[in-house]
Amino acid sequence: MDVQIKTLVGPWPMGYALHKHVLSSQFMGEDANGNPTFHTIRSEPGEALFRLKYRGDRAQAVGLAQALAKHIVPRLGDFDRIVSMPASNARQWQPVEEVANALAQTIGKPWARGLLVKSATINNGPALKDLGTKEEKTAALAGRFVVNEPDVIDRRIKVLLLDDLFDTGASMEAAYAALSAARFVSSISVAALTWK
Repeated sequence: MDVQIKTLVGPWPMGYALHKHVLSSQFMGEDANGNPTFHTIRSEPGEALFRLKYRGDRAQAVGLAQALAKHIVPRLGDFDRIVSMPASNARQWQPVEEVANALAQTIGKPWARGLLVKSATINNGPALKDLGTKEEKTAALAGRFVVNEPDVIDRRIKVLLLDDLFDTGASMEAAYAALSAARFVSSISVAALTWK
C-alpha cells in the first residue's frame, strides 16, 4: 500500500497518519435526481477506508492494519494496548474497530475494546462533520469521552489511540484528554489511517 506519512500535531508526544484521504475531487454535474456527482481520486489508504466504511468491504481492514504495522507502529516506540476511537455513527460493525482488531492480530498487542466510549450528542445536536470550526467541535465534544477502567490492571499502561480519519484534531484531542486523566494510563501515542 502506497503511503505518505504525515506527523499529526497535537498534545500527544507522537502521532502519524498513513496518507491524505482524497487526492482530488472534480464536480461532474448533477444526476437524474439533481444530486451533485463527483469524480474522486483517493490515496490507497483513502480508497481502502472508503470501501471499508461505505461499501462494507471488511477485508480492507487487514490491508490497512498491515500498513499501520509496517509504516507507523515502528515510529511509535513501545505501547501496551490499542484503543480505538469511539465511532460517531451507529453501525452494525465499526470500521475503526475492524482495523484495531486486525492491527492487534498483526502485531500481537491487545485491543482494549470499549476502554474509551463516547456519549451521544446532547439534545440531538448537529453531527461533528456538520460543524464548521475546530472550536465548535471542541465545545460539542466537551465531557463526552469516558474511560472505562479495566477490571484487572497491575501497572500503568502505554496506549496507542487509533482513528480512521484525522480532520481538525478536535476528537483526537478530546479523547487524548480523557485517556490522559485515567490513573492507569502512563502515555498515549496516536495514529490515523488518513487525514482530510
